[in-house]
Amino acid sequence: MPVKNMNKQTKRFQLSLGNGNFQFFGGSKTLYELKQNLTTIGQQLQKTEGELSQKAIDPSATMEDIQKLQQSKNDLKARFEVIQEQHDALEAEQKAKFAQQAAQQNLGLGSVEDPQQKIIEAKAELIKSTMRGKPVSNEALQVLGDDSTGGGKFLPKTVANDIISEPLVKNQLRGHSTFTAITNLEIPKISFTLDDDDFIEDTETTKELKATGDVVVFGRNKFKVFAGISETVVQGTHTNLVSHVENALQSGVSAKERKVSFAKTPKTGEEHMSFYSSENAIKEVEGSNLYHAVRKSIADLHEDYRENAVVFMRFQDYSDMIETLANGNATFYTAQPEQILGKPVVFTDAAVDPVIGDYSYSHFNYDIGTTLFERDKDVKTGIEQFVVTAWFDHQIKLKSAFRIAKVTDTP
Repeated sequence: MPVKNMNKQTKRFQLSLGNGNFQFFGGSKTLYELKQNLTTIGQQLQKTEGELSQKAIDPSATMEDIQKLQQSKNDLKARFEVIQEQHDALEAEQKAKFAQQAAQQNLGLGSVEDPQQKIIEAKAELIKSTMRGKPVSNEALQVLGDDSTGGGKFLPKTVANDIISEPLVKNQLRGHSTFTAITNLEIPKISFTLDDDDFIEDTETTKELKATGDVVVFGRNKFKVFAGISETVVQGTHTNLVSHVENALQSGVSAKERKVSFAKTPKTGEEHMSFYSSENAIKEVEGSNLYHAVRKSIADLHEDYRENAVVFMRFQDYSDMIETLANGNATFYTAQPEQILGKPVVFTDAAVDPVIGDYSYSHFNYDIGTTLFERDKDVKTGIEQFVVTAWFDHQIKLKSAFRIAKVTDTP
């Protein structure tokens, strides 16, 4: 009889199989592993059957030897049948799964009942078709809210909105600045007016409106975001594929927003987007140290803007400021930044000089109606790229709603 030993720690089984040993390990098996096991046992069974035939015609062989080989053959055959059954069941399950995925990709979105899953399947088709240079089905485009004629290379609204709505990489301006997605947007700088032309009490705002007009016109500034996709990701689950691509694109969009807003040396054509740009000429308020400069900047704002003012600054600068203020007093380290400066503080390394103001007058607008998608390849790495070309603009609607804190060179 075969001997069966079990080690509870490793779930490892050692099976004595006649003249040879076959090992296998407990737990869930892959189809490839089952195929290997079938091959191994099949070869052992064939060998045992050959030995049994030789013993049967050998006059010197005893019946005990023949019976042992017969028993080994029966054991191997039983094991082969058990593994064959497992193999066939798993193979059928995988074939059914692949058939279902193929049906959904080949205009089979109608078979998906869950609305959210249907969107994921449609997004996956858009990404895969783009990477393979194939057209996207009309059904997938309709699920994604494409209202253009024939889809073309324009990104459907559902996808475009998802890309700019929830970035993975954090842009601290989100939640403070205004974000819209309207083509050819024009808005008034002041949300209300009175019949009395002198209703604006802040003289700086009055001068700014006279100099630049009372309407903000948003332009279209082109930028590209690349999402690298390996063949492994493309062949993976649709949920993981869509999540990977959207996270990459969202992170790129968010990083672009933050970069242009706090650029010390903006690119040509992007000067108006930066708080630090000389084109915007936001008023700088100086102080003998950073604490004084920030406090004076808050006080210098007109009360209409001071009420909702927020301080954007680097955490390192804040830490250095607290170190100076504390001078051995531990209470400063446990106090909230708002208790120290009198206004909410948002930390971002992009704000090399603290920018203080009412950030509702910082406005981002996307023209998602012209957002394009295409594919590219990084020849250095061999990674395929899903590329989105988008247009957006950042307008500081009222420069007088902001101040930049600067430390004087001399005490």
